Amino acid sequence: MAKSQWSFNTAVEASAALRAKKVSAVELANDAIGRIERHDGKINAICVRDFERGLQAAREADAALARGEQKPLLGIPLTVKESYNVAGLPTTWGFVPQKNYRPAEDALAISRVKEAGGVILGKTNVPVGLGDWQSYNDIYGTTNNPYNLGRTPGGSSGGSAAALAAGYGPLSLGSDIGGSLRVPAFHCGVYAHKPTFALAPSRGHLPPPFPAIPMDRDMAVIGPMARSALDLSLVLDVIAGPDPLEAGIAYRLALPGARHAGLKDFRVLVVETDPVLPPNKEIRDAIEKLAGNLAKAGASVTRESALLPNFAETTRLYMRMLLSFLGTFFLPEVYAGAQAAAAQLSPDDRSLAAERLRGITTSHRAWVLDETARARLRAQWRELFRSFDAVICPIMPTSAFAHDHSPEQEKRSINIDGKDYPYPDQLAWPGIATLPGLPATAIPLGLGGDGLPIGVQIVGPWLEDRTPLKLAELIEREFGGFVAPPMFDD
Repeated sequence: MAKSQWSFNTAVEASAALRAKKVSAVELANDAIGRIERHDGKINAICVRDFERGLQAAREADAALARGEQKPLLGIPLTVKESYNVAGLPTTWGFVPQKNYRPAEDALAISRVKEAGGVILGKTNVPVGLGDWQSYNDIYGTTNNPYNLGRTPGGSSGGSAAALAAGYGPLSLGSDIGGSLRVPAFHCGVYAHKPTFALAPSRGHLPPPFPAIPMDRDMAVIGPMARSALDLSLVLDVIAGPDPLEAGIAYRLALPGARHAGLKDFRVLVVETDPVLPPNKEIRDAIEKLAGNLAKAGASVTRESALLPNFAETTRLYMRMLLSFLGTFFLPEVYAGAQAAAAQLSPDDRSLAAERLRGITTSHRAWVLDETARARLRAQWRELFRSFDAVICPIMPTSAFAHDHSPEQEKRSINIDGKDYPYPDQLAWPGIATLPGLPATAIPLGLGGDGLPIGVQIVGPWLEDRTPLKLAELIEREFGGFVAPPMFDD
């Protein structure tokens, strides 16, 4: 089956076509399935196929459409990150001992997607424990970037980003604590939205075999991915809203509308670099071009502000708090090794590596002090967003890098304009929104000189997710968005 007019459509376009009877849900599902069967031997994005149930859901969607039913995702094919519980399918998080774990119930977000009429075709690949900006494990193998098979698609939602770029349906679900939505979107030239913390409940998105109970995992969120900015809002409206097990009743949270409807009204702070982790020249140039385009369109563009929290200080805080959470789940022998190493640290060592090590073994007293610092940080951001509507900044310092599966991430490096930096230091830019729990929308800015995607993130105010989402839509409309990978544009 060759590429059809539906292979790279958006969910909004597909939904309109379904209502107009220009295409059926079964045809959309078969188009995506055909692309998976034709291309995924090279990309390896779909680690668990669920075509039979997906086609049955598509047939049911067609019947519902014939009855005149209207649901947000009715008949739209999509994929979901392997880390979500889907009843009857394996949920492993890449852990070999859990390869046969099959939950009996859907995650809450999956239930909401199905209730909205979504047609789930399969699950997408992840790194072990969702702990890398690459997507490989011993159960499902390695996922490759559709723009260059020798490069990472990003992680931990790398399979989802690669699936979107390759045309395996217009939507996917991912998750994010260290950039796991935004980084793969950046590396695969698609869109993603990290919601305000706890806006979308994550029940049923947790390592196996833990029970699916309501629990906010510090800084971790679930969120939508798509090939179009407008599609992000479509999915966010489906999965957002309190967990009824916690709220007592099932209801949806009414988010405030976007602050503005046109580019000319937006007040944007543009941050293109910082000594903590300077992005390479190509990314800085792309941000500069976007800033110029926004200014020409009438937006108020500012390059510096004393209101912006100190990036070095907040990055160190983020490293400590992130690892204090992640370190809780380390194996005893790994934790003991971290304790021994942390005890040898000099108090004067303020490197990001040292802060990560301190975070793993931090005391509760130290964590409470850090939590107080985070509260002050949130207050700083609230003050900033009195003067600005959005902050545009990098997601990662370089485009997709070559596969590097060396076992110790702290010993890996990333080369930025000829200088090596510690691989985990790349947490810095995703952390700008993660630590204070702010919404952030990842958008593509086209392809770089090497044919790899580049992009930025738009950080918005607390609970004002619709503001960065709207700005993303306007930028896509005015300046372009997703560009299909040439080797899979067929």
